[in-house]
This record gives sequence, C-alpha cells and structure tokens, in this order.
Amino acid sequence: MTAAAQAASPSSDLIAQVHFVGGEQISADTNSSAFTNLWRSPEAQVLRGQTLNKLAHAPFKLLLDRMPPHATDKAEQLRPLFDDLPQSEWFLDVRDATNGSPEFALVIHLNSDRARLWQTNLANVLESWTGLSTEKIRDGWKLKKHLPPNLIRFVRAGDWVVFGWGQDELPLNDGLVRRVLAEKRPAPIAKDYWLSADVKWARLARGFSLSVATNFPETQFEVIGRSNNLRFDGRCVFSQPLALSLKPWRLPTNTIHGPFVSFTAARGFMPWLEKQGWAQPFEIQPLPNQAFVWALAQIPFQTFVAVPVEDATNAIQQVGAKLAIGTHTNLQNPFLPSFTVTTNDNRIAWRGIPFIAPVLQPVREPGGDFLLAGLFPNSPNSSPFPPELLTQLDRTNLIFYHWEITSGRLQEIRGLSQLALSLAGRFQLGAQSAAAKWLDRIGPTLGNTVTEITQTAPDEWTFKRKAPGGLTAFELVALANWLEATNFPCYGLHLSPSPKNPAGP
Repeated sequence: MTAAAQAASPSSDLIAQVHFVGGEQISADTNSSAFTNLWRSPEAQVLRGQTLNKLAHAPFKLLLDRMPPHATDKAEQLRPLFDDLPQSEWFLDVRDATNGSPEFALVIHLNSDRARLWQTNLANVLESWTGLSTEKIRDGWKLKKHLPPNLIRFVRAGDWVVFGWGQDELPLNDGLVRRVLAEKRPAPIAKDYWLSADVKWARLARGFSLSVATNFPETQFEVIGRSNNLRFDGRCVFSQPLALSLKPWRLPTNTIHGPFVSFTAARGFMPWLEKQGWAQPFEIQPLPNQAFVWALAQIPFQTFVAVPVEDATNAIQQVGAKLAIGTHTNLQNPFLPSFTVTTNDNRIAWRGIPFIAPVLQPVREPGGDFLLAGLFPNSPNSSPFPPELLTQLDRTNLIFYHWEITSGRLQEIRGLSQLALSLAGRFQLGAQSAAAKWLDRIGPTLGNTVTEITQTAPDEWTFKRKAPGGLTAFELVALANWLEATNFPCYGLHLSPSPKNPAGP
C-alpha cells in the first residue's frame, strides 16, 4: 500500500467516511493503467457482475428479521443501482447522532436519468419493505416508520443524489444537501487520490455488533495510481499507546537464502501474541518478538518461517510438551492431521499430508538460536542473503516489511490455499469460477509489491504500499475465495463442501 494519508476532519461524532472519485474519472487519469488492468478486463467484468448480483440480495437478508410478512427481496430493483457505484463519484458518511443511533448519508453523482431510476426504485423497495408510502418533498421524498431506522430521505440536488437514513431528524443529510446546493458538490474535487477512507472501527463495531472489529484502531488511508502501480498511504491510530519492544533485528542470515519470491519481517508483536488463544499450544517462554517468512522460487511449497529464541532445543521441548505429543497424535482438528515426532534429532514433523512435509526444527547460527518451520525441505544455499534487504530493515521504527514478486507468489499461494481447503474438507476455489478466471488474467501482469509499516508515535502506525495489483498474493487469493463464498458479503467465510460437489463450486 502507498500514497498520502488524509487527516480526518476534526469531528467527535465520525464513525466512517469514504470518498471514491469513480471509475469514469479514474479511467481519464493518465496513470490509470493499474486500475484498468485490474477491473476493465472481460474477466473482471464478469466477476463484478456476479458480485453485484450477490450484493443486491444482501440488504433484504441482513434486515429480514425487521421485515413485515409480505416483504419480498426486491433485488431486481436494487441491482441496477449497484452498477453506478463502481462508475460514479460518491461519498459515504456515517456519524453518531445525539440519540445514540448512527446516521448514514450516501451522496452520489448521477445524470438525470439515473437519478430518476434511483428515486423510483428505492421508493418501490422501501414501500415494499415497510408497507408505508413515501411522502413527497422537494426533489425527493421521506419515509417515516416505527421500526428503526424511522426516517429515510431521498433528495436530488443538481447532479447529486443524497440518500440518508437514521433516527428522528437527519442533521448530517440536511447539511450535505445545503452544501451540494450551495457549492454544487459535497467536497472539493480529489486531485491526489482515487479513494480515501477514515474508519473508526470501535464505534462501527458497537453500532453494528461487529465483535471482530472491536479492538481495531482507527484507520485512515488514500489510494491512487502512479507509474503502473496502485499506491496506498495511511495510518492507524490506537486508543492508547502501544508498549512495543523494537529491539534490533536478529536474522538467520545463514538459513535464509534466495532466489526469493517473497520475504517478510515483523517485530514487536509479543503483547498481541500473548492474547491469542490459537497460539497457546505453540507458545514458548519467553515468547518470540520477531518473525521472518520467506518463499523460494524453485518449488511451490518452499515457504519457511523463522523466529529467534534463547534456546532452540528447549523451545522445541516446550512446544512438544504443550502439544502432548506421542508417537501418533491426532488433535481432532481438520487443519492438523495425525503427525509423528522424530526424537532422535529433536524435530517435530507432520507425516501423511499429501504434497508437503511440515517440520519444526531448531537452528543454530552465529547470531543465536532460531526455530525454523517449513512446508518442504529447504534447498541448498544457492544464493546468499541479499544485503539490500538488510538496508531496507535498517530503520529503528520499522515494524513490518514485506516484499514479493506477486505473479510468482500468487501461483504458490493458490496452490497452498487449495491444499489447505482440501485438507479441511472445505470448498476449493473452482477453476472455472469467475474469481479464478480473474486471477488467471491478472496474475502474469503483477510485478513487485512492497509494504512497510512504521511506528510514528506511541499510539500511531503509518503504512505504505506500492503494488501493481494493490494487494499481495495472499490478499488476492483471500479476496477471490470471499467473493465466491456462498454467504458473501458476510465476513465469515462459508466454505463447507456441497454433498453433490465435494470438490467445490
């Protein structure tokens, strides 16, 4: 991710604020090649259509418990409106109201024909879902009802449509309408970004029962295209200072070698790791505070993780004791098949898994002891640790650094994810699915991706990314699986196999 973080407007009631300049403006930008490569191909158009079809059904499903018995889906009314979101400029504002209930406002730039379509279709949808008729007002309508939200408003102001909903009065919507009428647009034209966002996750979690986001920091970022790359720049602001220990990097330079297809370094995560229940079976004392992940180019499953420890032999014994390892162990977890432990060389090895041979072993180097985990045996050292990576890590406030050749890493991650989903008895990403064909199309065009996170204040992180595809290989595969999930757009993936088609969709 890489660009320049937009300072949030000083407002204590802000929950979320998003501005997208629209595909039409982006396509007119001389730096739009990264955007065009991602989203303008025939494969991308098919995936976009499929995704918008799913989104058109989502509001009814999410609000089903509030609907009257006679209400119907009305996806056919909503679906045409979703076509405008990727193309048109729009703003989304979510704020706390005085009554404690969030108020929403969506402002979108439309021509007169599309504005009339929005007005007609939204009125039909809401009348069906509430059983109430809309009350006509100047250039729009409002709808009051007794179940929350009890006020919904639609107003046309010049070339802009303002659609808002909330409790009682709508001061945010009223202010936006006045601003549009006076200035002909709700905000200055964006010249240095394509997308900007400011999200206060804790408030969003409280308002929408999103427990997964309760502890997320406020996130501000901007995205723009430059030199055939998408560039992100942003910051995370935490609710309190972080007690991070950023001691000098300690790398296993004799073990890490090329040719790389990806390399990752992270430090300062020990306080977070202590609170993770999933990590308890593997915890050692003292807990590691640095980790290095790299993948080689020769064999798809040559991905390795190394963490510095005080005594590697003792650390292996601690992990073995916590796992209650015997000769044959089954943790009754689909992600952890039966495995055996070789005691003669103090290694923990998983056996019987197709294609890979996971192992956890001690490594001793001049710089200290390490635990090394891998999915496939490490090949001989054919290329020494590149000194330019040491230069990249030579910053006292650097928390996270990731570099990859995304085209090559994408092939590896797709193979690993399919294997993991197969072992877990879950849906795999079908080769003929829209998302898989989209990955096939963009994969060969993706070059180097670089991500950096630094600590710029006790309670603040700054992040940057430069990537031809905007996302890393792992993120692209996760996105593809999410878009193909049967319960999309819910954030929990539903990848259980179908009895008629256990191999996946």
